[in-house]
Amino acid sequence: MILNDIHRGIRRNKKRKRIGRGPGSGHGKTSGRGHKGQGSRAGSSQHPTFQGGSMTLIRRIPKRGFNNRWGLTVAVVNVGQIDQAFEAGEEVTLEVLAAKNLAKGQFDLLKVLGDGELTKKLKVSAHRFSKSAIEKIEKAGGEVVILPGKTTVAEKKRELKKKSRAS
Repeated sequence: MILNDIHRGIRRNKKRKRIGRGPGSGHGKTSGRGHKGQGSRAGSSQHPTFQGGSMTLIRRIPKRGFNNRWGLTVAVVNVGQIDQAFEAGEEVTLEVLAAKNLAKGQFDLLKVLGDGELTKKLKVSAHRFSKSAIEKIEKAGGEVVILPGKTTVAEKKRELKKKSRAS
């Protein structure tokens, strides 16, 4: 082996294949498309999952579970967790809960549930509250603040009906 031979035949940029430039090019006449058939026609393309007319793999595999792509993701925090993480008189907001790692990840709505006991007076802000959570927060002398969440399609339709009746 000679040092010159190591990189012989290796090119940085591959040369473009010039199609339909005569029989001497090796890619003349049919331009590498073969004779007749779907692939020889202009604009021909198959669906990415097409497998020669047989049942595609994507249709053979069973589908399981449920996925609601428009559903809202709801983060859940219990009253007992809030009691442990906060001191009396503090204000519980979405930002503070995220900073204290109680409301993790990305979510659309925050719901406070009534699991555990609340012994401190707190002002709790969230999108939703369970009945038991509201009772426990108010029993401890705290305050419940319901934040406006994303409006649903049904709510928007109700508002439109009200506006149309008013005018």
